[in-house]
Amino acid sequence: MESDKFLLEKIKNSGIKDLEKINTLNLLDGSYLNLECRLPNGKTGKILDDNKKYYANQIDIEGSDKCFGVAADDNMISVFRYGCNGADAELILWKKI
Repeated sequence: MESDKFLLEKIKNSGIKDLEKINTLNLLDGSYLNLECRLPNGKTGKILDDNKKYYANQIDIEGSDKCFGVAADDNMISVFRYGCNGADAELILWKKI
């Protein structure tokens, strides 16, 4: 799909070094990806729509026991950092495109 190639380039150029390694995106349900996470303002919440599909992938953070999770659609890219099974999720980037 053309949309996932565009999003892949945007993700690789997001300024997060570990995300430069992502080569594929998978179409996944928002309900699967929508983690309760700490937001930049210190509050917690969910930002994705459970009823939508997102282009997504997960990548290990080098030298850490955490991962980055990416979820993107035609309007935005979101990047989360979290531990095993989505524990202690934190929103790192939420960028409109």
